[in-house]
Amino acid sequence: MTRLPVISGKKAIRALKRIDYNIDHQTGSHVILRCMKPPYRRLTVPDHKELAPGTLRSIIREAGITVERFVELLRK
Repeated sequence: MTRLPVISGKKAIRALKRIDYNIDHQTGSHVILRCMKPPYRRLTVPDHKELAPGTLRSIIREAGITVERFVELLRK
């Protein structure tokens, strides 16, 4: 099992944009992303300097990808 990286909300958003998530809107410090192809998932990513491990794992799970795939997206 791949370890979760310690990243900011901005880096997580940048990685998710690579798999067709776009910023829908922002409420306070939380950015709402929407997938532009089915199943049209909606993700909420806190725009913090460092995401908590549980929060990041939840975002990855809701995006429907694996931790390994997420780490690959960060490297691109």
